[in-house]
Amino acid sequence: MQELFIQSLKDKFENPTSFAHEIAEILDIGYDAAYRRINLKTNLTLEESVKLAKHYNISLNKLFEIGNKNSIVTELSSPINDVEGLEQWIKESTKHVIAVKKVKNAQFIYSSKDIPVFHTLTNSLLTRYKMYVWLKDLNIEMTKSKITFDDWVKTIPSSLLKSAFELGEIYHHTNVIELWSDNTVNGSIQQVLYYFEAGLVSKESALQICDDIHDVITLVENKTINQSINGQNNSLSFMLYKCDLQSLSNTIMVITSYGKVFFSPFTVLSYFKVEHKETCDMMHEFLQKLMSNSKLLTTAGERDRTLFFKKVYQKISIAKERINMGDKMLYI
Repeated sequence: MQELFIQSLKDKFENPTSFAHEIAEILDIGYDAAYRRINLKTNLTLEESVKLAKHYNISLNKLFEIGNKNSIVTELSSPINDVEGLEQWIKESTKHVIAVKKVKNAQFIYSSKDIPVFHTLTNSLLTRYKMYVWLKDLNIEMTKSKITFDDWVKTIPSSLLKSAFELGEIYHHTNVIELWSDNTVNGSIQQVLYYFEAGLVSKESALQICDDIHDVITLVENKTINQSINGQNNSLSFMLYKCDLQSLSNTIMVITSYGKVFFSPFTVLSYFKVEHKETCDMMHEFLQKLMSNSKLLTTAGERDRTLFFKKVYQKISIAKERINMGDKMLYI
């Protein structure tokens, strides 16, 4: 296994005579120690293998495929413990997908258990509220704290918002396929109601966040209708599927002429990045099956499209009614 990995590294190296010197420099070890590893007299540690793989852009999956074809190596996103960690996560996510803006015919496929995160990264109160909710879930101090959203929102660093807007903007420069269900909007609505009823979000903010969710749905509806009317005349395509059969997962697949990669949820925001070709092909095939069993609202009749969005809008209206009733319920 190590022999094949070392050979993969050598194939990337133009000057074999100085190979040991470069390995020593990368691993910060002596020349003799590097030579022993190259000649298989000393085993590479996992940490050393990762360093070399990153430096030479070699997939560690090559090592695992030899012994067990059911084992692959994935990359876990950075942990989020505070505001700085959230900003780092956003910047890291941007690096993963920024290339799609430059690649012709690149495509996102988004299995939307919740409203796709890219839609919520705009200059809106919804964006700021999402950050509050994420940190409430991920930061121990925030979880214990009784700080309200209306107080916390005043402390958001401008650099965090800028990074979020940059990530959200990427989504508008590529072809997109989204799979939604009747429940896709539920999570966002429930978050608003939960923190409002807990007294951590003011009535005014809660209603504004609901309006922002409404705006997101309107944007998605307009994109769907425009694709239906203009068809292939649009420079970028947007296709929305209504999935009734399978549960959706917030999995994101990016497809370019260079290959496929997908991001599978781990916790609230963290994800596994999977580049293993065979696994990516399996995920793509699964998503294709989901689409084949779903209704493409872009080409569906006006009735089906209208009914779907009407139901979503009704959920938002009901949430606003519940928020407005909140004040009255206090006096019962």
